[in-house]
Amino acid sequence: MADVMKIATRDAYGQALVELGNERQDIVVMDADLAAATKTGLFKKAHPDRFFDAGIAEGNMMSIAAGLAASGKTVFASSFAMFAAGRAFEQIRNSIAYPHLNVKIAATHGGISVGEDGATHQCCEDIGLMRTIPGMVILNPADGPEAKAAVRAAAEYDGPVYLRFGRLAVPVFNEEKVEFTIGKGKVLREGADVTIIATGLEVNEAMIAADTLQAEGISARVVNMATIKPVDKDLILACAAETGAIVTAEEHNIIGGLGSAVAEVLVESGKPIPMLRVGVEDTFGRSGPALELLDLYGLTAPHIVNKVKAVLTLK
Repeated sequence: MADVMKIATRDAYGQALVELGNERQDIVVMDADLAAATKTGLFKKAHPDRFFDAGIAEGNMMSIAAGLAASGKTVFASSFAMFAAGRAFEQIRNSIAYPHLNVKIAATHGGISVGEDGATHQCCEDIGLMRTIPGMVILNPADGPEAKAAVRAAAEYDGPVYLRFGRLAVPVFNEEKVEFTIGKGKVLREGADVTIIATGLEVNEAMIAADTLQAEGISARVVNMATIKPVDKDLILACAAETGAIVTAEEHNIIGGLGSAVAEVLVESGKPIPMLRVGVEDTFGRSGPALELLDLYGLTAPHIVNKVKAVLTLK
């Protein structure tokens, strides 16, 4: 993997903002004193008259973003996932989502891969929080090109969107101009024995796992579910019918995230099938190198392989 280009999705987010700002005068960006880390500083440099720093006051930032959106602006409000989804939850719910305003909450540093910042900053609950808000769209891109495409899709969507980006540089596997449609998953690899439905940086791990499984005679379909809400119910049910077993993989608590969304679809279909989840096992993180933490918390390809073998025994 040494020769594979890697980029953090937060970097792609910053680049996409600059491009959108060049094209559209209605684009406004806000940050909460973290512009260097969230990469909104790129937009600040290119369009200083449309960038506003709210300071370490995430709730206030979301309220101001709501006001700007009510006046006709398309607002990207950025902070770390812990602060965007956690600290500002009430303002997002009541001031942005309830009136269905055109604010895009761009949360960087999601998940265990925040690394050395430790448990206080490793937000593995944000998707679950945002899923409970009526009308909220949730996008969790897997690599740089998809992150850029997701930002564009969010800008074109009329209403609130939660975008999740990572700190860690991850392999690029999509083409630069990848298509992105809100609410649609993508089959990246066909397979007949089991479906691995992954999101975010777990998509690349799922593809590595599929290669390992193939060498052992197990045919795994890999699905990239970059939209977690609204989740692609039709694709989930099609995969369930065609492969008969599902493993989900996410850098998030197994409660409330992608695994929960997929399980809900399967149960409500009246035809549930064997399913297991790869994710953070309802625990807090700890400080350490990102790659080591991903393995420690069971989020790397070998752990996905083990879950696939376990779910196949349930078929």
